[in-house]
Amino acid sequence: MGRVVVLGSLNVDVVTRVESHPRPGETVLGEAAGRFAGGKGGNQAMAARRAGAEVVMVGRVGADDAGAAYLDRLRRHGIRAEVPSSSDAPTGTAFIAVDEAGENTIVVVAGANRQVGDESIEAVGLGPGDVLLCSLEVPADLVARAARLADRAGGRVVINLAPYASLPHDVIAIADPVVVNESEMRQLADSDLIPTSLLVTFGAAGARWDGEEVSGIRLDESDVVDTVGAGDAFCGALAAALAAGAARREALEAANRAGADAVQWSGAQPDAAL
Repeated sequence: MGRVVVLGSLNVDVVTRVESHPRPGETVLGEAAGRFAGGKGGNQAMAARRAGAEVVMVGRVGADDAGAAYLDRLRRHGIRAEVPSSSDAPTGTAFIAVDEAGENTIVVVAGANRQVGDESIEAVGLGPGDVLLCSLEVPADLVARAARLADRAGGRVVINLAPYASLPHDVIAIADPVVVNESEMRQLADSDLIPTSLLVTFGAAGARWDGEEVSGIRLDESDVVDTVGAGDAFCGALAAALAAGAARREALEAANRAGADAVQWSGAQPDAAL
């Protein structure tokens, strides 16, 4: 069984609940919902750990209270943290508004996430059987270098192309799979990038990985609390299943279940208050 090595962002999520999202130029009143551990990288690492994987988190936080609290959280959950603290950039922050239907809008201020360096990836010692899971709230050039390093070392590369950014052709070809949602799929289709392995998530409608499909898991409307982090939970569980040697169908089903579970709690991770 290999490890899941997550390269990605560590953000503090500042969450506000609103009746409906504002239109351009409109101001709405919201209710503070708290400060939570988030960021695509942190969310995916925690999801992989919940799924039973040995997890290494590669990222960066600020030398501030939020960063210290996040590192403590990772370690308490048994995640190895290759996460230096930056002296000149704060821990990343995401400002999230969640409406009454559980739908969200998010603005991310990257902070220390822009400073993740090669030395942290090299310290992991990627090897055969490991799964490198990357997302793009950290520099795209670093993701490219890490993917090539993992591939040369005999590891598997999973790239969540979110938020959407262009990567070199060879890096997209390495990924097995590239994971996108419907919006990112359209952006990918408009590019000249051609994945050799593509997994598309459709929210409540399920997911498709090349020829394999799973239907969405039916939930009562009252069970849906918010959708923040559902895609990250999907990716983390997918990587954990692949690291454990699961076949494509089994991994896809595990990821689908994790995504459905994630909409039933508040915040991108369960019990994530900082």
